[in-house]
Amino acid sequence: MSRTPSRDNAFERTIRSLIFTRGLRYRVHFSLPAMPRRTCDVAFPKKKIAIFLDGCFWHACPVHGSQAKTNSDFWSKKLKRNADRDHETDIHLYSQGWRVLRFWEHEQPYDIVDRIVAEVAARTATDS
Repeated sequence: MSRTPSRDNAFERTIRSLIFTRGLRYRVHFSLPAMPRRTCDVAFPKKKIAIFLDGCFWHACPVHGSQAKTNSDFWSKKLKRNADRDHETDIHLYSQGWRVLRFWEHEQPYDIVDRIVAEVAARTATDS
């Protein structure tokens, strides 16, 4: 588990690369407003869009999430805390006027990027 990168993993790099090729510019590991030590994976701060690219294990995916076989009590509590923290972060950002997009690592990258581009376009249209 310690060898699993928590940021800049292959999934994140793929999504960021595809977003960039679509002509969008973004911030990486953006610090969330009024939430110390919390960041989103990709952000469009002027549009108030926060994107989280969640791993199935670490964020307890209902489809692909798995239970650790060793030290299962520790891991089940940890994964529950992660999911609770994700929910708390979403609520806080929504209350600040942000749009939160969460994607699982098992989703298709092109589908993810299409949804991100559509949300940025929608926020751009409402800004005008």
